[in-house]
Amino acid sequence: MNCPCCSQKKYKDCCEPYHLNKALPLFPEELMRSRYTAFALHLVDYLVETTHVSQRPYHSKKEIEHWAKSNKWLKLDVVKAWDNFVHFKAFYQDSLGDVYEHEELSTFKKEGEKWFYVDGKFDF
Repeated sequence: MNCPCCSQKKYKDCCEPYHLNKALPLFPEELMRSRYTAFALHLVDYLVETTHVSQRPYHSKKEIEHWAKSNKWLKLDVVKAWDNFVHFKAFYQDSLGDVYEHEELSTFKKEGEKWFYVDGKFDF
């Protein structure tokens, strides 16, 4: 299957190695793509594990799972990635059939060899 992150690669050659802990994303964009795909595939543990520990108290696993499962994830568009930032647009459809665009400027932090999602801005 093609990877849900819209990289034009097969899932097994794109995000799956990260989800199976067989590889680590080398850049924030790779982590962003793998997190989007984790939402699409309802891989809640991966989303929690790739959120920076300082932010985990603000993100309930149950709420993450509900958000992931209550929407159909349609498309990811990475607008720009640089340093530890990724500007992206994620398109999804809710349970009523309405389509939405989530635009965010995400901040990532690297600790050791591993990148983590820290937070995002929506009004930039």
